[in-house]
Amino acid sequence: MTIRYAAPVTPPTAPRRTPAPEDRRQDPERTRRALLDAAHDVFSEKGYAGARVQDIADRAGVNKQLISYHFGGKEGLYRALRERWLIREAEFADPSLPLDELILRYLDNAMDDPRGVRLSLWRALTERLEEIAPEYDDLAALRRRQDEGDLAPEFDPAYVMVMMHALVSAPVAVGPTIRAVTGLDPASPEFRARYTAQLRALLRRLGR
Repeated sequence: MTIRYAAPVTPPTAPRRTPAPEDRRQDPERTRRALLDAAHDVFSEKGYAGARVQDIADRAGVNKQLISYHFGGKEGLYRALRERWLIREAEFADPSLPLDELILRYLDNAMDDPRGVRLSLWRALTERLEEIAPEYDDLAALRRRQDEGDLAPEFDPAYVMVMMHALVSAPVAVGPTIRAVTGLDPASPEFRARYTAQLRALLRRLGR
């Protein structure tokens, strides 16, 4: 169920440039956090290819030279964003949880911060299969869960994985459809509570 952030293949970045004196006086960790937050916004809005380092720097309120200084360039910033996601994922996605609870954790994370889903959708639309496929070791974990009885034997783990990605992403990816068929704003507490309850009931059937 992992939403992966992997940097596309790009030409080598230029050597790091020394930032201007006024930029050096800023707290380095605060600057890194501001750049990562801004990059998350811009990459999720425009995708990797459409994101401009100037836009990211402007959003962060810093000189764009600091992207090269702290991350080595746009690709390094994208990789650092993925590393931050993996740390965040490790905090909420305990692999010892039952499958239904684990997937609901991903749903909560997606609805708390939709940027990850948007970035994942951009990646799925623009990156080559060979850049994505090697990362899906989650499928092996899902097959192990089936062997352990956490997933009913009549289900194909590969298709379950596809469906789970869709179910977790839907509140972010298909907002207009949700409004049309439920009459609710997908960002509203009412929709979230109802959707979570329905998804929980559906997921419990997977283990029967």
